[in-house]
Amino acid sequence: MLTFVLAFALLLTVIVGMAIGVIFSGKTIKGSCGGLNALSGADHCLVCNKEIDPDSPLRERLACPRARKMLAEMEAQESRAS
Repeated sequence: MLTFVLAFALLLTVIVGMAIGVIFSGKTIKGSCGGLNALSGADHCLVCNKEIDPDSPLRERLACPRARKMLAEMEAQESRAS
């Protein structure tokens, strides 16, 4: 039982120390590059401003069905216009 209490206290101390470090570092929490940023349809990442690959299979897998439908409709309108 003593081992459990000591391990729990050590783990709790580490977690509290990490939380205090994050609070006092002054940095804001940001998302990762790519990933869900590809959903917005933007040409550049919202976090680091790097160009997003338009041919990435990640866009198709992450886009919601409604967004895919809207994209297909837009492409159809563009093809009819030209």
